[in-house]
Amino acid sequence: MMKFQRFADLKASGLVGNWAQLRNLIRDHNFPPGRMLSPNVRAWSDAEIDHWLASRPQAGPGSAPPLRGRAKARVEQARAKAAVTAAL
Repeated sequence: MMKFQRFADLKASGLVGNWAQLRNLIRDHNFPPGRMLSPNVRAWSDAEIDHWLASRPQAGPGSAPPLRGRAKARVEQARAKAAVTAAL
């Protein structure tokens, strides 16, 4: 038998915080749209949620793309200032 999670279950597990975030996940991040069990009840199977979670990247903050433009200039300026301060 298939087990389903409703919005409240997704929220309780920390997967989503509100309906707007859930809509964004569905629209932009391939989160499964779920299925309508009745006119006002949408639910997601445990299997489709597990599959989506398994498809998400697992790399941490160290794998962020390199900085460029103003962000890169600010970081380099802060590092240079810290180096000068440390040398004093």
